[in-house]
Amino acid sequence: MPFKKLHTDIKEKLAALKIITPTPFQSKSIPVIKSGANVYCTALKGSGKTTTLILTTLQKLKCEAVGDSPRAVVIVENKARALELYDAFLTYTKQTSLRVYVGYEQLHVDIQKSEIFEGIDILISTPIAMNKLLLLNGLHISQLKIFSIDDSEFLIQKSAYTALMSITNSVDKCQYVIYSEKMHPILKRFESYFMEYSRIVTA
Repeated sequence: MPFKKLHTDIKEKLAALKIITPTPFQSKSIPVIKSGANVYCTALKGSGKTTTLILTTLQKLKCEAVGDSPRAVVIVENKARALELYDAFLTYTKQTSLRVYVGYEQLHVDIQKSEIFEGIDILISTPIAMNKLLLLNGLHISQLKIFSIDDSEFLIQKSAYTALMSITNSVDKCQYVIYSEKMHPILKRFESYFMEYSRIVTA
């Protein structure tokens, strides 16, 4: 049972939310992600991908704030999804010291820079907004441990794809986890770049 091997704070939160049994996808994916491998996670809507993304991110960061720079990044398609995922994360991080920050193109980059400077652990952002921060030296990613891409089908958009490639070129070393409903050819292409030795989990 993958929930039993998670951090105590996570297990307590799952119990409070009355989430007892992992979905088949969670049973297969959580142990693989915990192993530290790069992973393609493909499963249909409603299989528990978002919860898996949150739980494995918190597990990687040991449910506690460290330093000032983000140690986890979650890339999303747009502002609406960024805010939705931010709220979902807060459900799990309220009783922890973890600091979650959300960025998107519509929020002025100078505001993002000054707020991130205060210290964050988890950054949820669109690829274009994050790439802009990096280009303006508004973000330091040397401490990055896990980089997840939510519902990654949107990367067929050229602007999003180009921004993501620019971001990953700036990352020295970290774990990548890509979530999607099915394996799109453009996602397979990442094996030649940052998804080396990746594993595939399907449900």
